[in-house]
Formats: sequence, structure tokens, C-alpha cells
Amino acid sequence: MGISDLADGITRRVESLGDSVTQSLFEPVIRLGVTGLSRAGKTVFITSLVANLLDRGRMPALTQRGRIHAAFLQSQPDDTIPRFPYEAHLDALTGPSAHWPTGTSSVSQLRLSFRVQTSGILSGLRGMRTVHLDIVDYPGEWLLDLGLMDKNYRTWSDAVLAHLPNRPGGAAFLEHLGRIDPAQPHTQQAAEDLARHFTDHLHQAKEAGFSDCSPGRFLLPGEMAGSPVLTFAPLPESRSPAPRGSLGREMERRFDAYKREVVKPFFRDHFARIDRQVVLADVLSAIHAGPAALDDLRRAMADILAAFRPGRTSWLGHLLGSHRVERILFVATKADHLHHTQHARLSAITTALLREARDRADFAGADTQALSIAALRTTTETMLPHDGQELAAVRGTLADGRNVALYPGELPQDPAQLLAPARAGQQHWLNDDYDIMTFAPASVSLTPGDGPPHIRLDRAAEFLIGDKL
Repeated sequence: MGISDLADGITRRVESLGDSVTQSLFEPVIRLGVTGLSRAGKTVFITSLVANLLDRGRMPALTQRGRIHAAFLQSQPDDTIPRFPYEAHLDALTGPSAHWPTGTSSVSQLRLSFRVQTSGILSGLRGMRTVHLDIVDYPGEWLLDLGLMDKNYRTWSDAVLAHLPNRPGGAAFLEHLGRIDPAQPHTQQAAEDLARHFTDHLHQAKEAGFSDCSPGRFLLPGEMAGSPVLTFAPLPESRSPAPRGSLGREMERRFDAYKREVVKPFFRDHFARIDRQVVLADVLSAIHAGPAALDDLRRAMADILAAFRPGRTSWLGHLLGSHRVERILFVATKADHLHHTQHARLSAITTALLREARDRADFAGADTQALSIAALRTTTETMLPHDGQELAAVRGTLADGRNVALYPGELPQDPAQLLAPARAGQQHWLNDDYDIMTFAPASVSLTPGDGPPHIRLDRAAEFLIGDKL
């Protein structure tokens, strides 16, 4: 490192310290990270959250103390990060031809600023103050990559290969792998064939409802598509160490490059600065996909929690930039696919599903909570007659325009009835089938002062940012 590099590093640290002092003392900034695993609804969550923070008529849990006097969208705070296209997504969800917006494929950001009344004995003297909320959206697949930082190539390969037999596309990849010798000379064609077969497996697993589909950039490569850093795959351990120039040695080198050039910069530039985090999980789809998918979700959530570095940050540590995630909200989305009588069961299953992850976060000092919500309500509740009984169901419009009523099955009161078969590796549920449909956004006519209809989004916002307001 040259003297100029050292001086530049010191300058950046001083500037960062100055910005941190200004924000902490005058206009504090809350950095809220929003992520989720496959089809969890990150884009819809952020869009509805912002709309309901701007027009707070449907947010009683957040506004019951009357703290927010005004909210408005600010200019993009970071010149190097794309702005979250809030207006376009809101038009898609609430316009005349409502439809689901495109999902998250890269990092984006949005700043929402509040004018709030201070509390305490000096509130009359201080008057209003400004609090900024920076919402950072990033793909959940990238979050899973953070767990790779503590693994070497051998550890990662062994773990992936152990799970492949029970995952979609795993058998086909293992068949291809059976024709490969890690000690054979490396060629670009062999590396590309391996990476292509492994990526096909990851796409199939994601489509089938599995959560742990890392490396995440294999699914969302962007401008890195075809680069050597995305052209590797797990290999079985050879009987003797792979020689220099072999395929096994090159796969190990590229895995290390992926951690160094892709994962580490993301952690440094984006994730390590998060103050509050919400993790969205499509628990209902995982249940519908079967025990293996549900257990995969459990393990994925437990594995990625270590990347949060949870725990409360001291005032001095906060100023110095030693960020730790102080609050983590685990959210089971799409609660509107169930009658409200089953929402408590969905929350209980989510809490039990994340028991290991939550225990680790609570032990480190972070505040955690699990909720079942619907960021945008797409259904109404109804009762269906069936064999002389009334079934609690929901009614909504499907993507093809059909209006249907759905009874998805009754979730168990005891979450162990789902988690035990999942942990045991069963392939199917023994007693019940759980159904799920994809509803289109409902036609919305918003009155002035009201955001889009939701279920418990106000409670999620209160937990995440209420104490800062």
C-alpha cells in the first residue's frame, strides 16, 4: 500500500466520522435493509411500506402516539446506487391494470424523510426534528452468499454435495459429476460445462421452492455473466491433492475469487452499514413444496443470520461506524392467502421455524420478532360449505382473471407437526396437503390519506423504526 492510498483511506475515515457525527446529533439516518428468499415479495413490501408511510391512514400501530407530522421522499442519498423505482411499482400495483412488478435483481435504495415531534422534558424547546429512513433493497440470494465467507472450497463442496440427492436437478448434476476427475487438466470447456450443469440445478431448486440456492450470483449474474468468477462448481474430494493446473485446483481458485471479488465488496459497501433488517420468507410456499423445502428454509435462515453481526451498537461505536444490526424482523409474507383465523398459526410456525436463528440473534443482543403479514392485501374472506360444514376461506382474482375461493388446508396448532417431518427428511406430508394459489393484485381505489390495504404492515413498521421516531 502506497502513501497516497494510506492518506486516501484516512481521509475517507475522517469524512465518514464527520458524516456519522452530523447524522447522530442533528438528522439521524436509519438504514433499513430489506431482503428475502425466493418470491418472498421484497418489491411489494417496500412499495407498500413507503406508500403507507407517506399516507398513514392504515398505519394505526405506528401513528398511535402521533409522532409523525409529515413524510416526504428525498433525493437519492447515494450517487452510486440506483434509486428504487417506487412510483413505477406503485402504478403497477394500484393502476387500472394492476399486476405484480418485476422482482429485485440488484441493489437499489430510497430515502424517506420524516418530520417528527421530539419527546421528553426538552421537547418544547427542541420542536420538530428530521429523521431519514434509507431503505436498501437487495436480492436475498446475495445474502445467502455471506455464509460463504467462513468456508473454504472443500467445506463448501462437501456441504453442497451432501444435499444434492434430495434436491431438484441434483441427480442430473451428480451424474455429470461422475464423469469428472478433479485431478484432470483444467480446460475452459470443462469448467463451463460444470458451471452450466450446476447452475441448471440451482434454477430448478429455486423454481421448486428451495431457499438455499447459493452462490446467488449464479442466479442473478448481471454484468458478470460468463466471467471466470462465476464459472465454478463443487467437486468431490480426490484421493490425492489436486495438482497445479488441474480442474480441482482451478475450481478452488475461482471459489476464493468469488468470495474476494463479489461477496466481500457487497458486505463492505452495503450490508455492513445496515442498522435494521427485515427478512421476508414465503413460508406458505415452502410448506406447499413439502418437508424438504421447509427444512431447507429453516437451515438457510439459520446460516445467514451470522452475517447480520447482530447486537446493540454503543453511541461511540455508532459514530465510529462500527455498525451492528440492532433489530431483525422475520416476516412470513402472503398472510392474505389464509383466513385470519389461521394467521396466529402461521406466525407460530414462522417463530418455530426460525428458532435457531432467533436464539442466536437474541443471545448477541439484537431485538428480534416474527410476524405474518401481507404487504398488499389481495383477497377477501369468505366461508365455503363443504360436507355440511363451513370452511374458512379466502377469495381473490387469479392471474388469468378468474375469481376463485380457496381453502388452502388447515395449518396445525403445533408447529412441530410440520418441523419434525421436515427435520426427519420426509419427502411428503403424512396427513395433509397444503394448497396455494397466486392471486393478482386486487383493484384498489385509494382515498386521500390512505395507503394500499395490508395486513399488519403497521406493526412491522413500528417494530423496525418506531423507537427512532
